[in-house]
Amino acid sequence: MRDTAPFDAILLVSFGGPEHADEVVPFLENVTRGKGIPRERLVEVGEHYFGFGGRSPINDANRALKAGIEADLAAHGVDLPVYWGNRNWDPYLRETVEQMVADGHEQIACFVTSAYSSYSGCRQYREDLYAASEGLPVRLHRLRHYFNHPGFVEPVTDAVRSALAEAPADTRLVFVTHSIPTSMNEASGGPGAFAYERQHQEVARLVAAAVGHAEHDLVYCSRSGPPQVPWLEPDVNDHLEKLAASGTESVAVVPIGFISDHMEVVYDLDTEASATAERLGLRYVRVDTPDTAPDFIAMVRDLVVERAAALRGEEPERATVGDMAPWFDVCRPDCCLNPRSTRPALT
Repeated sequence: MRDTAPFDAILLVSFGGPEHADEVVPFLENVTRGKGIPRERLVEVGEHYFGFGGRSPINDANRALKAGIEADLAAHGVDLPVYWGNRNWDPYLRETVEQMVADGHEQIACFVTSAYSSYSGCRQYREDLYAASEGLPVRLHRLRHYFNHPGFVEPVTDAVRSALAEAPADTRLVFVTHSIPTSMNEASGGPGAFAYERQHQEVARLVAAAVGHAEHDLVYCSRSGPPQVPWLEPDVNDHLEKLAASGTESVAVVPIGFISDHMEVVYDLDTEASATAERLGLRYVRVDTPDTAPDFIAMVRDLVVERAAALRGEEPERATVGDMAPWFDVCRPDCCLNPRSTRPALT
């Protein structure tokens, strides 16, 4: 058994999603609170969820991930209970942390289901973690970003290799992640760091090289917000149009921005982009997400052990692949700033 002191529990931190049709609009109101989006627009966006019975796949994915982490810890003699809390829906982070405190936990390792740096993927979680622990006798420690940890990159690579095994040799690799405003990308990792884009480019490069596809693309999905605000492009559907026009006949779409099949995957890729490809006559395969791959689940334990050693003043080995260094444990105050937000964040 590897030492996990001072941690006495693990908190799985996620976005959350509705479980029933009558929860869809209230959930979207939570997500967009303070942004002035009309209710009728939320109902329109909610159609994505209504098409799947009003149920987001993210909660079932988190339940499976939690069970996998618990089984892995038990198999390796690590006696740490695993809790689960969401930013935007039940179980809420504050309620979960209050329960953890009531159960006697004081030092908690927080695994966030977002592998990359950005305001929405990092700082906003840290803001909510700060709020969830405020006034409580507990210390929350967010584990580092794991975009370049082998436990993330290798399951993605394996899934791409499996998808390509039955695909034509000239299949184009198209890596997809969630679009964000260009200003958010610029501030990710610190002012002018552009960490969000750079991290995705690194993962795409590593995976493409491992499967022997040097040429590949990084594109985006799920753009929202007013049209006058620039977001990262190109959109996956626009890119498929371009590929088809240039003579491409087969694509493998890799959702490297997502650890499991979120709504952005099952709607934006499995539904919308798939329909675009069919209309264009493109052979289309969507590559699996890491989800509950054994290496991905083992990575959580590795990150907990690594951070525990650092907290004890040791110099742990930090597993990474590629050219980028392991991301830092504790974010700087200016990391992933949002000029519209003044909320305190876990740093």
